[in-house]
Amino acid sequence: MEFRQLKYFIAVAEELNIGRAAARLHISQPPLTRQIQQLEEEFGAQLFLRTARGVELTQAGETFLRDARNIRDLMEQAGERAREAGQGKQGRMDIGIFGSGILDVIPKVLHAFRASHPNVRIALHTMSKKEQIEALRQHRISVGFNRMLAPLPDISSELVMIESIMVAVSERHPLAAKPAILLKELANQPLILFPSGARPSFIDKIWALCAAEGFEPQVAQEVGDAPTSVALVAAGFGLSLVPEAATSLSVPGVVYRRLANAPDAVIDLSCIYRTDDASPILQAFLQTIRDFRSRNEGRH
Repeated sequence: MEFRQLKYFIAVAEELNIGRAAARLHISQPPLTRQIQQLEEEFGAQLFLRTARGVELTQAGETFLRDARNIRDLMEQAGERAREAGQGKQGRMDIGIFGSGILDVIPKVLHAFRASHPNVRIALHTMSKKEQIEALRQHRISVGFNRMLAPLPDISSELVMIESIMVAVSERHPLAAKPAILLKELANQPLILFPSGARPSFIDKIWALCAAEGFEPQVAQEVGDAPTSVALVAAGFGLSLVPEAATSLSVPGVVYRRLANAPDAVIDLSCIYRTDDASPILQAFLQTIRDFRSRNEGRH
């Protein structure tokens, strides 16, 4: 039995007339009649009773009609799912996340993607930069989000946003009274830097900014992530330089101030992926990022 025969049978069963069914199917009556006869021969059962007004379903025909409709619906659903998968509208995205981006920007990107691709399942995995790269190469994730990726031949990146670097400071600190802080004012301040681990990282960016102002940062603590850094600021261990996304961390006793006269005090957030990955879902996800970046250009 062919799927075409299934559709022919359903049309005849619903119209109860060979002529009307043939017109609905845009074919002539003789080939339609032959297809129904072939089905009856294959099943060894009569599906229709011929009458003066057309046809009527036999008990075997009524039983087969229920199953035929179910099979047709399943086939159409399978075809639709295949089309959606081919267009990047269905499937699964495993995403590596790490750092302050998850506090603000990444959720906005994921929300936009899920709004336009509700049938794509998203699974998030907390991974460091090194772990993300390894997972990409092992095909365990489709994309990762990170900062300051060194060039790699098999890994590409799509810029999500350029963020300002802010100062997290205790509200009791004298610098908290200023609307903006000069970087050189941090020269003798204990700084809490992050993340510890693989380089290049946000720490290297901070060192480069301080070097451009003629001083080395006085590192009080080196921690794993922005939330820990801000928590230590609240506890009085020092000040911290953080990406703007981290300012969504509302911690009692901590305020955030911009850096004054520091055009280079910015940091990227990028989406990384395998260069050879041409999957429709990835392409749809990257387009979501481009649309997001376009809407947010000029914000910083």
